[in-house]
Amino acid sequence: MPKSSLKALIAIAIGAVLMGAPASAQQLGRHQVFGVEDGDMLKMRKGPGTGYRTVLGLPNGTVLRVKSCQQTGSTRWCKVALNDARAMVGYVSWAYLRKY
Repeated sequence: MPKSSLKALIAIAIGAVLMGAPASAQQLGRHQVFGVEDGDMLKMRKGPGTGYRTVLGLPNGTVLRVKSCQQTGSTRWCKVALNDARAMVGYVSWAYLRKY
């Protein structure tokens, strides 16, 4: 392999590492709350876990913008903002989201 090709591959690899984009980044974007039992709401929390304060209850059908997700224990938590009120930000369980 020529040196210039090797340098190009190394530069691409370093760029990918520095960008730090998780493999799930393509799944981010607008999602909708679903699967919450009738009469209940998905809890939007201050942080990624049940130990954080609930800031808002979200009924099925609420559209959210998923900013990032992380695994905390056995639950994948996503940092989200309300689609129509983007200043309202919190964390919800990925299990109750589906692509919108």
